[in-house]
Amino acid sequence: MQTKEPWFPKFKPYQGDLDKTPVQVDEYLPAGKSMVLGLQHAFAMFGATVLAPLLMGFDPNLTIFITGIGTILFFLMTGGRMPSYLGSSFAFIGAVAAATGYAGVGSNPNIGLALGGTIACGIVYAAIGLIVMKTGTGWIERLMPPIVTGAIVMIIGLNLAPGAIKGISGNHFDMWMAVLTIVCISFVAVFTRGMVRRLLLLLGLCAAYLMYFILANVMGYGKPIDFSIIGNATWFGLPTFHAPVFNANAMLLIAPVAVILVAENLGHFKAVSAMTGKNLDPYMGRAFFADGVCTSLSSSVGGTGMTTYAENIGVMAVTKVYSTTIFVVAGVFAVLMGLSPKFGAVISTIPVALLGGASIVVFGLITVAGAKIWVDNKIDFTQNSTLIIAAVSLIMGAGNFSLHIGAFDLGGIGTATLAAIMLNLFLNRGEDVANCQNSEIDEQAMSAKNHIDTQSVTRPVVPH
Repeated sequence: MQTKEPWFPKFKPYQGDLDKTPVQVDEYLPAGKSMVLGLQHAFAMFGATVLAPLLMGFDPNLTIFITGIGTILFFLMTGGRMPSYLGSSFAFIGAVAAATGYAGVGSNPNIGLALGGTIACGIVYAAIGLIVMKTGTGWIERLMPPIVTGAIVMIIGLNLAPGAIKGISGNHFDMWMAVLTIVCISFVAVFTRGMVRRLLLLLGLCAAYLMYFILANVMGYGKPIDFSIIGNATWFGLPTFHAPVFNANAMLLIAPVAVILVAENLGHFKAVSAMTGKNLDPYMGRAFFADGVCTSLSSSVGGTGMTTYAENIGVMAVTKVYSTTIFVVAGVFAVLMGLSPKFGAVISTIPVALLGGASIVVFGLITVAGAKIWVDNKIDFTQNSTLIIAAVSLIMGAGNFSLHIGAFDLGGIGTATLAAIMLNLFLNRGEDVANCQNSEIDEQAMSAKNHIDTQSVTRPVVPH
């Protein structure tokens, strides 16, 4: 009789050479090395996790605090078997903007609506996780093959692009500072190596921030940065919490983001599985469920929706350290950073122009990540079904084509995502039927050809 697998693996100390052999999921390093690597993971997610709440009008200090708690809970709920950091998800930006009417500057006045919708999304996502725990991931992979997942990811970036451009079009100085921010981030991304490259958003923003200070505060070309709020902020204290508001329309707009998170995280976990050389599919349901629960818990107090972070997967690829205990350390560091109001005050001084430039880079990277899914999976665009799925869903998303169901508005991202899934189910079924018919015709033709060839061999040749 097969014994039931324990929830947690039996963690053991790492005995190998860090320069030669990887640290596996169920191994742990000495405390000193674990702290350094954990801090590195905390900084790897820092740039994007700070930027995402700012783009939705959320409190980044609270978000950092909640992501740390969420990451620790994720470790416990997955039994320490899935190496991952839970950070704030960019997939929510478009849906939150549509549900709240947020213009992209300052605090979101309708943050309660966004929180209620995100709680609903987390519940849907957790339910999907429970189903996957019982049935496996096969049905998800059939429902959302690479042509669909790639389109969904691209839709997010394309749908957000107009808002990013509009936000920096107020004056010429802001537009030039946005361009300078893009240049700084691009320089870090291309001309640096190792961990520095992983922090491209953070370091690029810091460089642009310094240049903005020189041009605006010192030389007087633009609106100067106000540092008074930093001096007035305390070093330690709890972040400001917010209560959710449950509105049916907002919930319908934001809840479908769960589909995007499933597609995104499925790809992330597959990548980690390939890196570690271990089959993590049996724990995929746990991961979805934990992510969904943490998303709902986060938004119940004012935080953003959660997702696994590609930045941290990149760090694992570089360091070859896959130990899940490292992420607990990273979570603790994030909690400590979130408990400093002065840290949040520094973040709030970032000029809108710099955020706009960073948004252009981030939304572009999201779009290209979707295209990369197509390239990596060798999507065949000679098939008409593939062309239609991609073409229709992308233009719907980029143009913010939004269907209304009664009083409910699906939003551009929701409509385009639904279109990609439904077109795939309908057109690829038709393509499969056509392929089957073509195969039958080919078999009949081959059979006839073989029959003729056989006759030509056995029949005597009659001279003319």
